[in-house]
Amino acid sequence: MRYSLLSVTGKDNQLFEIALLLVAPVTLTGAFGVPAVPLTVAVGEAPVADPIGGPATPLDRLHGVALLDQLDSLPRGDVRLFLDTHPQALEELISSPPRASEVAAWWAGAPTSGRSILRSVAPELIGNLEGVPYTARDIANREVLDAARQQLDARLDGMLGRAERGELETRNHMLDQIEKALRGEERRLVSIDVTGDGRAVIAIGDLTRADYVSYLVPGMFFGVDAQIEAWTETAQTLVDDQERWLRELNPGSDAAVAAVAWIGYRTPSLVNVASMELAREGQQSFTASLQGLRAARGDDQPYLAVLAHSYGSTAALLSLAEDDVHVDALAVVGSPGSPARSADELHVGSVWVGAADWDPIPASGVFGSQPASRNYGAHLFSVAAGSDPLSGAQLGGAFTHNDYFAPGSMSLRNMALIALGEGSGWWLPITPAATSRAPSPTSASHTAG
Repeated sequence: MRYSLLSVTGKDNQLFEIALLLVAPVTLTGAFGVPAVPLTVAVGEAPVADPIGGPATPLDRLHGVALLDQLDSLPRGDVRLFLDTHPQALEELISSPPRASEVAAWWAGAPTSGRSILRSVAPELIGNLEGVPYTARDIANREVLDAARQQLDARLDGMLGRAERGELETRNHMLDQIEKALRGEERRLVSIDVTGDGRAVIAIGDLTRADYVSYLVPGMFFGVDAQIEAWTETAQTLVDDQERWLRELNPGSDAAVAAVAWIGYRTPSLVNVASMELAREGQQSFTASLQGLRAARGDDQPYLAVLAHSYGSTAALLSLAEDDVHVDALAVVGSPGSPARSADELHVGSVWVGAADWDPIPASGVFGSQPASRNYGAHLFSVAAGSDPLSGAQLGGAFTHNDYFAPGSMSLRNMALIALGEGSGWWLPITPAATSRAPSPTSASHTAG
């Protein structure tokens, strides 16, 4: 419904004032015999011209939330036509999305029919738009996954060269791994990109109501095709362990936990692991993910923890030092560091570091700091084999760079407790800052993982 103040001059030059006439655009056509021009303005801005017959902002000149606000009011056919004829508008919304808080506010005010149309016409947008509720994103992203599978199957049924067939079969295998990772109770596909090496973010548990949420951020060689299933199972193990710890440490508690297997950036290989370029890409994507959770939760915020390994810890450290995000706890293991010189420069409630004796990366300072050093100011937790201080069970130790998230290990056990805010209890073994020495020539020559 639009509100207009109309003036009509009669033949006898008398002025008939029609004040605050409540009319819809189609009513204007019937009442006065002239076509009504829809009013199109950016959200939050006042019209710059008379809405009756005055110039309006063309749809293809709108951006961000202003564009979303107009698309959600169009019929399905018009939305599809616009996106088909203006693919760059969709690409821009995906590559340079509005802030998650703006998206959350838009979604809350958008008509249900408009949200449904956008999800069905552009699932790749809604599924990856931070600030949209996770249930809606999961539905949209599964549609993207199904559509990608159908397209690949159709192409593989045709005549292909050996190289092209090999590439498509590799991509098909990646989709298989995502589908396998989604098999399990209460798993949601939070984000997906089926192009290139792919990206996938899978949540275990309900991110909209969990009291404790943990993000698991991996490092080198953790591509979607090779690791999304295993990384999701690691997140599941973390959730299972945390639920057990909550029952043991807080009998009668009904607190819920959730974890996010986050492969939301291109992880490096041996070729580019010494550069921070991919860490910067990871920083941008990880910041958006954290802001999306904050926006989706509104006034009901969880205890938020980040558990990051190796090169992934560099991306997380960049995000938590330079961007507008804050978490309650951060645990990094096997970290090559970041430009942040101390824990005080991070937007984190408590900072924890784990480092295996035979892992050279934490002592290398490849990217400017040594989080495991005494001067950094973080708490160091044990990753060595030993008895569980509470249960007496024997736990495995992390000896090399890739042992920190092993099920049944002291390292994963301690990170589970840290992510529950239980790091200060006597039940979490602490180790001395053993890596405060300067990097040796041998350790400095190793690449970050």
